[in-house]
Amino acid sequence: MMRGMGNMQGMMKQVQKMQKEMSKAQETLNATEFTGESTNGYVKVTATGDRKVKDIVIDPAIIDAEDPEMLQDLVLMAVNDVLGRVEKESEATLGKYTKGIPGF
Repeated sequence: MMRGMGNMQGMMKQVQKMQKEMSKAQETLNATEFTGESTNGYVKVTATGDRKVKDIVIDPAIIDAEDPEMLQDLVLMAVNDVLGRVEKESEATLGKYTKGIPGF
């Protein structure tokens, strides 16, 4: 019986260590800035790993009062690009901790 308890304590220590490592990795990811852009880089969006948009830069050459839909499309493209980059990095960074755990 005691032997099983020792294994349980060891496993709990491993889980706690993994939680600390995962928390540190998440903090690092959240502080990292990612940049996404639209076609030809006309619109650039910078966001953090916790998906907070920090900056949007629009090339004045593409601003056309007669065609606001084009600018809207380029902004959406850049936002989706940066969110995709964040998601990819999140999976690469945190996926090793959640791999094989049901529900993650």
